[in-house]
Amino acid sequence: MAHRLRPMEIDFVETAPVRLVFTRDIAAAPEAVFHALAEDVPGWPEWFSAVSSARPTEGGREVRLRGGTRFQESVLVAKAPEVYAYRVDVTNTPGARAWIEEWRLTPADTGTRIRMAFALDGTAAFRLVCRLARPGVGTAFRNAVTALDRRLGG
Repeated sequence: MAHRLRPMEIDFVETAPVRLVFTRDIAAAPEAVFHALAEDVPGWPEWFSAVSSARPTEGGREVRLRGGTRFQESVLVAKAPEVYAYRVDVTNTPGARAWIEEWRLTPADTGTRIRMAFALDGTAAFRLVCRLARPGVGTAFRNAVTALDRRLGG
């Protein structure tokens, strides 16, 4: 059953009880990466295999993952081509109480260094599951940005 999460602000990325942070360099330019993240929301399933559908909404996005997890999100920061961050407002993820994802893009050699941070809070069981999921989430992130780089011709 879907439930509403706490409406955290962007500073939660640095203060969350659980933070999962992943970094990867790709060949695509920051502007192209930002466009794919922020402006081509329906294109996410083509490079992020965990995402089955994504569509923009007024002020945010609606995302569905393979397996049935759903998110209604609000975009908190869309500063091209540096930062794209969104807050999960409603989800069917059990135990989640607060959730923000932030993508930071910086030039690296001739491409982009992508840093993705998951800032999370919830029940003790939710926090434990998130920590245990770190390796799998990291693999999903690496696979997604590699596929994004191929899609962007990097």
